[in-house]
Amino acid sequence: MVALTKDSYKPYEDRMTKTLSVLREEFNAIRAGRANPHVLDKLSIDYYGTKTPIQQVANIQVPEARIILITPWDPSTLKEIVKSIQTSDLGINPVNDGKSIRLVFPPLTEERRRDLVKHVHKLAEDARVAIRNLRREGVDHFKELARKHEISEDSLKDAEVQMQKVTDHYIAEIEKQVCDKEKDLMEV
Repeated sequence: MVALTKDSYKPYEDRMTKTLSVLREEFNAIRAGRANPHVLDKLSIDYYGTKTPIQQVANIQVPEARIILITPWDPSTLKEIVKSIQTSDLGINPVNDGKSIRLVFPPLTEERRRDLVKHVHKLAEDARVAIRNLRREGVDHFKELARKHEISEDSLKDAEVQMQKVTDHYIAEIEKQVCDKEKDLMEV
């Protein structure tokens, strides 16, 4: 029989951590009325035939609370960057002055804030489901080990309890992230 150690749960914890980090990245991409350079993370341009993230072709600054300034290193990319921003779901019209691009973030309306909060809750629920699926996958793995008599029934019970503890920890982290993002979005 094999003894279960902390390493037995590590693959599931690692994947739960990855789920949480993906959720954080998605939350960072949601604009909250203030300038946040992370809203550009998913945008890319066609740079000499290659899809290239905007961060790799330009300097991105936040000179004021509601303005992002994008200064491309190659001025020929200005039009591509503007086109990428306009076709994205940012809902911001870029201002091109020939050398740089300004993104001015208007204050969010109450209705838009509520829509964003709903979106945050949907993303969080997707993350919770992913975490629970990982728990189920882990428990099924340990049940299979017990069925093959590689671990004892007591070890199986301990594994189920431990998987639930790990799951509860990550669900609590998701709740904390949701609470923080909701506070951020509803702040006027």
